[in-house]
Amino acid sequence: MGTTHLLKASCVSFFGVNERASTFVGRLLKPIASAVLVVAASSAFAAGPTTMKIGTVVWIGYGPFYVAEALDLYKKYNMKVSLQVFTDPALIPSAMASGAVDGGMLTYDQVVGQVAAGQKQKVVMPIDYSNGGDAIVADKTINKVADFKGKKIGFNPLSPSDFLLSYALKTAGLSDKDITPINMTPEGVPAAMASGQMPIGVTYEPSLSQIISQGGGKKFKVVFSSKDAPGLIADVLVFDEKAIKAKPTEITNIMKVYLEGMAYMKSKPDEAYKIIGKFMGVSAKEVKEQLTGVYNIPQDEMPKAFVKSTDTTSYFGSGDVIGKLLLAKGQIKTVPATEATFDAQFVTALTKK
Repeated sequence: MGTTHLLKASCVSFFGVNERASTFVGRLLKPIASAVLVVAASSAFAAGPTTMKIGTVVWIGYGPFYVAEALDLYKKYNMKVSLQVFTDPALIPSAMASGAVDGGMLTYDQVVGQVAAGQKQKVVMPIDYSNGGDAIVADKTINKVADFKGKKIGFNPLSPSDFLLSYALKTAGLSDKDITPINMTPEGVPAAMASGQMPIGVTYEPSLSQIISQGGGKKFKVVFSSKDAPGLIADVLVFDEKAIKAKPTEITNIMKVYLEGMAYMKSKPDEAYKIIGKFMGVSAKEVKEQLTGVYNIPQDEMPKAFVKSTDTTSYFGSGDVIGKLLLAKGQIKTVPATEATFDAQFVTALTKK
């Protein structure tokens, strides 16, 4: 673009400013400008695709990203994005901080905790709200959250499961001190419950379905889930400030590809279920069933997450609840300003287009 401006300035100075000269200059510059753009584009692709790594866990709400990777939807943007799967979501923020991954898929409560600890990690895009896909499961002798008192409960500390449990306990007038915690990954909960190691576990899909299906569906039941806390378990795409400043175009392209993946899921659901199932290690039928427990946020609804509101589907509303809970648990020393937890520029730009 800069070369075109210089050439045009020189030609106009030589010929004078009139319609005939303007027409001549336009004809002269058109092939030159096209050649410059072709050379620039060819050089960029010749240099090879930009590679980026995104930390993730196996979660049904990330389906559009699984589709995007399988179909290599990043190729047209001259990018190669690979998903790095973690069994423990609590490890993703530190992997981002160390540079092991360029970005991550986290839950918003994790972001609040990281920002409170001094990390400059920001939400760039809302992904989904858990709508039953995260849950506290118990054996048939336990009917309500109040029954958790004095019981052993298996969950992953500093994770969405930890946060959901704390929120549930609060609704029943209980706290972490009223239970016996057992530290384990979300994937470890089904086997631990099956073995009788503990009567209550907190996990998310696909592990949740694995527990519920045990004993022909008669052994365990959901006592509390993310349906009881709409918007509080919110999955988000996160990058730190350095990546945001260094690779804004790449981040925008990743978001575009996510939306393309979501569009593919709507236009070709059966094919999408197979792709997602392969990534998650479950059947296409199970994918279809598990998708009912999550709400992937459409592009036109994304800006709402950044608007000041007491609604928990807004980061201001959910952030207030999350911050107070984490503070009470001693996981953070101060509640960070909500504005410090996100960067809305990318969603705003995409929405305007």
